[in-house]
Amino acid sequence: MRITLHRGEILFRQGDPGTYLYRIVSGLFKVTRLHENGNIVLFNILYPGEIVPHHSLISPKDCHGTSIAMVTSEVERIPADAWYEELRLNPDKALSIAKLLQEKLRFMQQRIDHLTIGAPGERLQLLKKWLDSYTNEAPLTELLTQEEIGQLIGVRRETVNRLIRQGGS
Repeated sequence: MRITLHRGEILFRQGDPGTYLYRIVSGLFKVTRLHENGNIVLFNILYPGEIVPHHSLISPKDCHGTSIAMVTSEVERIPADAWYEELRLNPDKALSIAKLLQEKLRFMQQRIDHLTIGAPGERLQLLKKWLDSYTNEAPLTELLTQEEIGQLIGVRRETVNRLIRQGGS
């Protein structure tokens, strides 16, 4: 079943029992985690082609974070029971799951490369360029807060504010 979510709408919440898996058809989602001390950390961005939650592709587990649409997005909702039954009946499906996880690992490696390259302004431009490829060049600050941008490029919110004022986004 396909569903459409608009900017700010929640796909799944931290602690949800994982009744469904989701195939991202279009759009982008940010995934945040609320820690016991009250800090909210942006730890992932989901993009078209992914099936999530990643940690539940082989076996069920409660959702680790909250997924929020960054732009209007389309998602295929997959009942978890049907997913796991198909996996049980078709062991070859494990290879397709491994390929999905490999792609996400490569994305994460790219994000780490972006965190370790050059100056903060360069990291900000790399993030903007990547997001532009999915968002029709929507302004970065309409997609993410300055705090979230800072988490993704490894700087404090104040530094993001300064970079944006200097024309970095």
